[in-house]
Amino acid sequence: MMAIDQRGSLRRAIAKVMGRDPQQITSEDLTQTKKTITENLAPYATAVLTDPTYGCPYSVLHLPPQTGLLLAYEKSGYEEAGSMDRERKSRPVENWSVEKAQRAGADAVKLLIYYRPDASDEVRNHQQDLVQGVGEECERTDMPFLLELVSYALDEESKDTLEFACRKPDLVIRSTAEFSKADYKVDILKLEFPADLKWAKEFANGAFDGKEREAAYTLKEVREFCRQLNETAGTPWVILSAGVDIEEFLVQVDLATEAGASGFLCGRAIWKDAINLYIDKAKMEEWLCTQGVYNFVRANAYAQRALPWVCHRKFGGPENIELVEKNPE
Repeated sequence: MMAIDQRGSLRRAIAKVMGRDPQQITSEDLTQTKKTITENLAPYATAVLTDPTYGCPYSVLHLPPQTGLLLAYEKSGYEEAGSMDRERKSRPVENWSVEKAQRAGADAVKLLIYYRPDASDEVRNHQQDLVQGVGEECERTDMPFLLELVSYALDEESKDTLEFACRKPDLVIRSTAEFSKADYKVDILKLEFPADLKWAKEFANGAFDGKEREAAYTLKEVREFCRQLNETAGTPWVILSAGVDIEEFLVQVDLATEAGASGFLCGRAIWKDAINLYIDKAKMEEWLCTQGVYNFVRANAYAQRALPWVCHRKFGGPENIELVEKNPE
């Protein structure tokens, strides 16, 4: 599946290329970018995740008939909260609901929350209540609920550090355990890779970005983190890219699907380099039609052994799935 629901990060990326302040980037800049990416890459996706403000109204007609539509529920960014405003609260899009997403043609709703299991009670409870509320909305409207979990460093400067790399497996796995509880009514989990491969011994020589690092773990240990994540996930899960480059993401997809992931929901790893050509729309579209397609085809190839969702232990196989009101014939 492809994600093109980015708003704030996409605005900043376009602003950087154009040498402008992000606030100078117009709504048309965002809508046209999303439309162009969707038009060129949607045929390679089983579903496309977009947003209800800049994406869906302008791109939905460019989805192939067989490609599903996922709509974001959360507002872009987060509210600073907690101790010294270092924690994060997610916020819903104003005047938006699961029912409205359904009327807009969505096949599923996606909610992103920033989450740390060690956050303050007030922030943690806020995030949990938001998820539970959306889950109940989805259940009432019979809408599939996809939950995206994103961990974060309490200090942005400490994100690319040995300390945070060592903390990440625990943050990802514990967060997954919390939202696998039935109370949240989540149908699909969109999860971070449970390690930072740049800090794995086998890649710490700068294999992905040219920067050498001290090893935080071995690839064998990373495989164990993936196994633990799969055991913890109480519902089918897919891997997200978190903006890493394509070569690193392909390794993530390989290891995640080996462990039991049911695929990926990826955006920037596939198409982000096209934004560097934003000033020349023809070159941007040419990149999407060539390198962008190549990135997507490779990701799909790496995901070939993904576990079909019906085979997740929650369902036990297609023989245990029965359609309601199916044709008796």
